[in-house]
Amino acid sequence: MTTHKHKPTHDLAPDMHLTPDRVTAEHDWVRRRADIIVPLINDTRDRLGRAFETDVDAVREADYHNEVDRVFAAGDRAVNIAGYVGLLRELDVDGDYPGFVVDEVLGRELAAAIAGGQPLSLLAQATFHVADGLTHSDGAAGADDLDAALAAGFQTRLPGWEWRDGESPFAVERTPE
Repeated sequence: MTTHKHKPTHDLAPDMHLTPDRVTAEHDWVRRRADIIVPLINDTRDRLGRAFETDVDAVREADYHNEVDRVFAAGDRAVNIAGYVGLLRELDVDGDYPGFVVDEVLGRELAAAIAGGQPLSLLAQATFHVADGLTHSDGAAGADDLDAALAAGFQTRLPGWEWRDGESPFAVERTPE
């Protein structure tokens, strides 16, 4: 029986023990991905804008950094996002077997967790598949899904979509009792 050792693709410990220090390290890693994630966000927005015949504002690295900080400031969300990020970065399968789908599931869930509650989480999951089609990252099977999830989740949260500007026309004003 042959044993295959997986080489970590990063400088973080390969275990999945999540501590406050580990969450901070994952936050820092996600921030450092701006040079990869911001262009992917903008490519995704361009494609979606063309598909829906609308203009969508581009995202700057400063916008991405600020939103990463905001997302990781919520501890309950941060620990879950850190877990997804760590899992996807380490996740691999021999030969990247075509029926291997757990990386897709984790990517969709990471995008949703970043985006927040409904309806944004559902939009982020759908957007994940668009971003996933625009990227191929070297490394473990989960690497491109990780990049796609970060792009989908943050592009969904960040302003720039006209339909998200201003108050919703569907908001119901509460009448005092």
